[in-house]
Amino acid sequence: MPTEITVNARNYRWMDRPLVVVCVDGCQFEYITAAVAAGAAPFLGRLLAGAGTGFLADCVMPSFTNPNNLSIVTGVPPSVHGISGNYFFDPERREEVMMNDPRYLRVGTILAAFADAGAKVAVITAKDKLRKLLGHRMKGICFSSEKADQVTLAENGIDDVLGRVGMPVPSVYSAALSEFVFAAGVKLMERERPDLMYLSTTDYIQHKAAPGTPAANDFYAMMDRHLARLDELGATLVVTADHGMNAKHGPDGSPNVIYLQDLLDDWIGKDRARVILPITDPYVVHHGALGSFALVYLPDPDDLSGAAARIAALPGIETVLPRAAAAARFELPPDRIGDLVVVSRMDTVIGTSLARHDLSGLDVPLRSHGGLSEQKVPLLVNRGVAKQPETRRWRNFDAFDLGLNIAARAP
Repeated sequence: MPTEITVNARNYRWMDRPLVVVCVDGCQFEYITAAVAAGAAPFLGRLLAGAGTGFLADCVMPSFTNPNNLSIVTGVPPSVHGISGNYFFDPERREEVMMNDPRYLRVGTILAAFADAGAKVAVITAKDKLRKLLGHRMKGICFSSEKADQVTLAENGIDDVLGRVGMPVPSVYSAALSEFVFAAGVKLMERERPDLMYLSTTDYIQHKAAPGTPAANDFYAMMDRHLARLDELGATLVVTADHGMNAKHGPDGSPNVIYLQDLLDDWIGKDRARVILPITDPYVVHHGALGSFALVYLPDPDDLSGAAARIAALPGIETVLPRAAAAARFELPPDRIGDLVVVSRMDTVIGTSLARHDLSGLDVPLRSHGGLSEQKVPLLVNRGVAKQPETRRWRNFDAFDLGLNIAARAP
């Protein structure tokens, strides 16, 4: 085996023990510290107390699932790998599409590179929307909890996942969807013992429950048990997140929403602007496709400055940037974002038109993400780490660098 490999201009040392990188969807540090304080997460508590090492890191913008998972597995921001959201306006097709097709990925992954070099690699994700992106050109095991009953040796590199894990296929709207990821990861480590494994969960619980609530603590207790088992099995563990999560509602529990398409239609005329919400995916019951990041397309340049000023003046808006400035500040591919990028404040979300959002599935006050306010995430490793420069800005996409290059090699 090689001593190190280079992926997207970053060098990674070959692992001397299995490495498991975990992306806990929607996890901010407060979920972990609250669970530890409640006694629900003793293993994570030991890591924070000195048995491991913890950093506060920044996720990439927008703080959504697809761009961050792909940043973690490529080691670079969206400006390099090309995945700028869960959903975007494809300028070639002139249509709004899901960004889950590997053809939108502009670089290779760390996972595929290690597999090509001879490592045993496994990927388990909660939702199937990420599977093909994470497993792009990767030789190894790759499947989702959502479609665990449909795996085949030819397609997924494994069969009879339900029999191996001993759980039924979970509902996509449940904590069990993430539990299946962890349980399957433990079973793989016990039997197949991959050299490199990537586990990615869903943020259903984080959308529903604030840090420290019983539902949240129960979720982190479940996660803690499985992480402790992976640690017992001798793996190096790196735990991070794709984004945080915040309450986006008023005192009465109703969502704080700016329906930006409706406003632009009133201001400059119907259909003169197009608002795209990159949070959009097939699973919107728990968030109603409402997040804190939006793209605005304005075909007429004369509309640009006036619209930007009026949007920026709205209560609840944090920043409005033109394409070039947004691409530079947020490390985004300029050809895959709008003429304007709009970010709302911590307690506010952005919608398109009132008529286009079905909020009937919101059975608790809205919690969501997408903005700068959800950018801080944990970056934990179950190993000691040599002193790092205080000026270093840690990113969630430093996870493989941390696990392979930086974590202490001593048992």
